[in-house]
Amino acid sequence: MSFQSLENSAPARRKRAKVSLFAQGEPMIWLTGGGLAIALSMIIGLLALIFYHGINTLWPVAVLQFQTLDGSLYMGEITRAESFRSNDAEVRVLQRRLVRTGNFEFSGEHFIWINDHDVQAMTQPEWAVVIERTAWGRFYGFPESFTLAGETVAITPEAAWEKFGQYHGAVSERREKIRELETKEVGRVNRRLEKSRLALRAVEMSKGLNRPAWQSEHEKFLETEKSVTKEFKTLQEKIGLLRAENSRYVLNLKTAQGKAVAMPLEAIVRAYPANQLSTLGKAGIYFSRWQEFLFNDPREANSEGGVFPAIFGTVIMTLLMSLAVVPFGVMAALYLREYAQPGVIVSAVRISINNLAGVPSIVFGVFGLGFFCYLIGASIDELFFASSLPNPTFGKGGILWASLTLALLTLPVVIVSTEEALAAVPNSMREGSYACGGSKWQTIKRIVLPRAMPGIMTGMILAMARGAGEVAPLMLVGAVKLAPELPVDSVEPFVHAERSFMHLGFHIYDLGFQSQNSEAAKPMVFTTTLLLIVLIFLLNLLAVRLRTRLRRKFVSTAF
Repeated sequence: MSFQSLENSAPARRKRAKVSLFAQGEPMIWLTGGGLAIALSMIIGLLALIFYHGINTLWPVAVLQFQTLDGSLYMGEITRAESFRSNDAEVRVLQRRLVRTGNFEFSGEHFIWINDHDVQAMTQPEWAVVIERTAWGRFYGFPESFTLAGETVAITPEAAWEKFGQYHGAVSERREKIRELETKEVGRVNRRLEKSRLALRAVEMSKGLNRPAWQSEHEKFLETEKSVTKEFKTLQEKIGLLRAENSRYVLNLKTAQGKAVAMPLEAIVRAYPANQLSTLGKAGIYFSRWQEFLFNDPREANSEGGVFPAIFGTVIMTLLMSLAVVPFGVMAALYLREYAQPGVIVSAVRISINNLAGVPSIVFGVFGLGFFCYLIGASIDELFFASSLPNPTFGKGGILWASLTLALLTLPVVIVSTEEALAAVPNSMREGSYACGGSKWQTIKRIVLPRAMPGIMTGMILAMARGAGEVAPLMLVGAVKLAPELPVDSVEPFVHAERSFMHLGFHIYDLGFQSQNSEAAKPMVFTTTLLLIVLIFLLNLLAVRLRTRLRRKFVSTAF
């Protein structure tokens, strides 16, 4: 047999089957791992950006003086720099700086862009001071002299600054005393008069005008009015004496353009010679600003001062929301999982719950405004606060209605997570309880719920995280730009669920989009955002620790 015939008689070689690259496993590992890495990088990058700008916002910087080619003088703090292209024939890349010049009452603007190629000279004056005021924003100038009761007692920058440091602390204490008298004491007197007026109106509405009961209540009102007028006059005298004492102390300054300014110490919140500060001095100013930011009220259209009312309102609203959503969510999940018979209705309810999780939050805000404020709140006013009408008490936005609105918003999260936690409890435990003579409710109370509690806490954590950061519904049902009265204070009845409140999320929106001084507010947006993230983290951390303790207690059935 020839070689050709042997070759023809050999069996044909079978082709190798092609194996998909995705079937090997390794590409999918790289793909999923890469997706996780990208997601983590985006989250970490965002947090790093917020942290960097939020931490650096309150650090004091040097004050520079610029003299431009046209002879103009500007002085202030550089907030940022950027590059831009010129529009002339020779296209060039140029630099410009945004300088916070302050002195709004003279210039009409807080910031100005200065091109580097227009600067003739740039200096760092030794006695340039930064003054943070109760109104009109920051002031930049040079101390010239100090006036005490109309008499000049210092005529050099060094001596004037020494006198400022000597008297400013006492002046600030008196200013705080004035504020306390105007807000707390005068407010207490006004509340007393308003309470007496409402009592008289309630008698008029129930008994009629000029009746014996009305005459008796009217006499009480007149006595209260007389007493209140006397007390109010006494408070005004105290306030007038404090203001008169504070008006004796004046720091005389000069702007970079040479304009003389007499500034009462009462108007100065904080002042420092920026170019003379050591690192320790800068740290002192930095922590002083942080203290003010965390524990004081806002000022200057929320672009200056603190955010304590917003912190307090955010925490109280989140806690009220959690107290409202968890019981109702758990009860709904218990009925669907433990009591309801599977069928079309139960399936429809579950589908509706899942669909509610995708409804835009502003829809819940509109519902809360219409149902809670205008329906429930108006009904409460007609029944219990008719004497206050037409001024609404509960028939408007308040922290109670905001909390209930966000409870509805986060209810699907709690129901779904609770159902999953209940389903994870082994049926053998239920059957063992029934075998020992336990009823349905006893089994749920003593066996099912304790072992499902970690999962329920997970749902509460997710609800808190979402509800604390929501803003759109709050704009309709209670969050406001400024609420000097807190929803919880020392005034009877101590908890005021009808009051409007400030919220950190709404505060961020207001700073970024509603402030008249957007450039001054922009750094505060990062700082407030950082504070909101830290606050939500701390609230969640408390819930996670509680969940961990429950999980350790029932470690045999942890899931």
